[in-house]
Amino acid sequence: MKDDWLSNPELYINRELSFLEFNRRVLAQARDDGLPLLERLRFLCIACSVLDEFFEIRVAGLKQQEAYGAEQRGPDNMTPAEQLRSIAEVARDLVDEQYRILNDELLPKLDIQGIRILARKNWNGKQTRWLKRFFNRELAPIMNPIGLDPAHPFPEPLNKSLTFIVTLEGEDAFGRRSGKAIVQAPRALSRIVRLPESCAQTPNEFVLLSSIIEAHVSDLFPGMTATGCYQFRVTRNSNLFVDAEEVDDLLRALEGELSSRRYGDAVRLEVAEDCPAELEAFLSAQFQLSRDEVYRCNGPVNLMRLAAVPEMVDRPELKYPGFTPSIPEKLRPNNDIFEAIRQGDILLHHPFESFVPVLDFLRQSARDPQVVSIRQTLYRTGTKSAVVEALVDAATAGKEVLVVIELLASFDEEANIELANHLQMVGVQVVYGVVGHKTHAKMSMVIRREGRSLRRYVHLGTGNYHTRTARLYTDYGLFTCDAAIGEDVQQIFQQLTSMGKVGRLKKLLQSPFTLHKTMIELVDREAELAAKRRPGRIIAKMNSLIEPQIIQALYRASQAGVKIDLIVRGICSLRPGVRGVSDGIRVRSIVGRFLEHTRFFFFENDGDPGLYLSSADWMGRNFFDRIETCFPIENDGLHKRIMREAQFYLSDNSQAWLLQVDGSYKQMKAPKDKRRSAQETLLNNLADD
Repeated sequence: MKDDWLSNPELYINRELSFLEFNRRVLAQARDDGLPLLERLRFLCIACSVLDEFFEIRVAGLKQQEAYGAEQRGPDNMTPAEQLRSIAEVARDLVDEQYRILNDELLPKLDIQGIRILARKNWNGKQTRWLKRFFNRELAPIMNPIGLDPAHPFPEPLNKSLTFIVTLEGEDAFGRRSGKAIVQAPRALSRIVRLPESCAQTPNEFVLLSSIIEAHVSDLFPGMTATGCYQFRVTRNSNLFVDAEEVDDLLRALEGELSSRRYGDAVRLEVAEDCPAELEAFLSAQFQLSRDEVYRCNGPVNLMRLAAVPEMVDRPELKYPGFTPSIPEKLRPNNDIFEAIRQGDILLHHPFESFVPVLDFLRQSARDPQVVSIRQTLYRTGTKSAVVEALVDAATAGKEVLVVIELLASFDEEANIELANHLQMVGVQVVYGVVGHKTHAKMSMVIRREGRSLRRYVHLGTGNYHTRTARLYTDYGLFTCDAAIGEDVQQIFQQLTSMGKVGRLKKLLQSPFTLHKTMIELVDREAELAAKRRPGRIIAKMNSLIEPQIIQALYRASQAGVKIDLIVRGICSLRPGVRGVSDGIRVRSIVGRFLEHTRFFFFENDGDPGLYLSSADWMGRNFFDRIETCFPIENDGLHKRIMREAQFYLSDNSQAWLLQVDGSYKQMKAPKDKRRSAQETLLNNLADD
């Protein structure tokens, strides 16, 4: 067939290795001298956390495939075993770089600023005495060391928990000489302890809990001597398995499965740099891990412990400047939000513009006697949420409130179960969507009686209804009372709550039914126009680009002469710059203060352009395994605004990284006087001072 060349594995970047390249870009923020010091520390912790989740989910999945003898290959044609070998090599380099940045750059600079994380060798007499009392008061009473012998087999540490292996000399009261013990740090205590003014030399001196335990571990073994104490941490498979065909109650099944996440199969072992080789071998044997799956750490085995430091230190000059998200005039408090929406569609760009209008939309709906019904999707929200409070108030006021909660939101399952139970107790009708398809769409619909008819008011977004992430992630949200869009949203809610055939939507595109097919058709249309020597143009922004068929469509469009700009924050399997294939495609990633999360897709269409916002990335799971929405921007003013903001990203020369043909990324660097940052421009243009 004429398109067989599109299956060439050399045209595709492995998704796992692409993800590790994203982790490398995040880690580069920790090296950036131009960023505030405590923000650099945050980025270091984020890089560690992101790598943890990668091992828990992606590496764990590959290990399962390898164990079952699966030869499943992606478009890049790499086997699970080949991917695991490549991952180990790249991940080890990233881990080494994390600790180099910590030890050689951040800790010395923090020390100059009077922010110190004191090693044991640097404790003075007063500090040593205070920490001894702290250990006796807070730690010793709740610690349960386990001596290893036939009656006390090796315990199973919780996933990512701080644990120590201790070598011992001497006999205990029963004459036992096991020589080894395991000590698990209490989970209830903070991993970092601030020294009080009475013994601190600066206002911000801290000691790691691990250092306190290591200094006093002998006290846990009276009459014996601890000759060594070494931190380790095991990362476990955190994938959840729920057989949809065998489950009657998804919530109960998931509740039972959550506990297994803490004790899943080991996928990675981290040990202290000074851990003797024989103890490393002993630990790796206990967890059935190979040498390639053991990582030595020149510092705390979990850098996320340091994430508390920026929160504990009141030094505004070492953090990003604060800002106040703006609120459009017609959405200011005390204004009638329904009247404002009737006057025309309203677009919000978070976090530069406030999330408060979304809360006001729900709060006004809860109070308004003309509102009869509220329907809402929740993916990541949390029980202590202003969104949830508004929904509870609405249900208490007698409104019909329906909430679709996605229980299987990765690592938020437990919070979502708690949320579901809480809402049901106050009279909210709660459903969990469609088994086998995650509900990832971001929709809120209010039905209001106006005269003799009912009008639908809708909010559609690219991000979650979560007040905290609305300050950290960039996302678009659209308010509209467009009748066709309202009917489409109501039909999607009906799909999620009842059964029946899927009707044809008027304006919205939806996964798993029309989104994938339509996106390919729109890409192909640009290619057809370009082949007729008409200008072809595609600009798309998303978090990840993996799905092979849409990548192939983009390759065909590039060959036809379409100019394609892709802004892909994370994983990108498309390989740009291949001569004769993807010459016309540029891929950039923006990594900055805020996590880029907006998704928009623009198609020039020979002067009759189409612009869409979406909850979906261009990944197989978003197209085929999730309920997603993609909605058009038809208001000329909003269309122009989004395209103007898109140009900010395309002209960014300070936080942008360009994807190279070999799969690596090159950071753009401009002279200070010519520096352009999309996020800084949006802060200046949209946020209040």
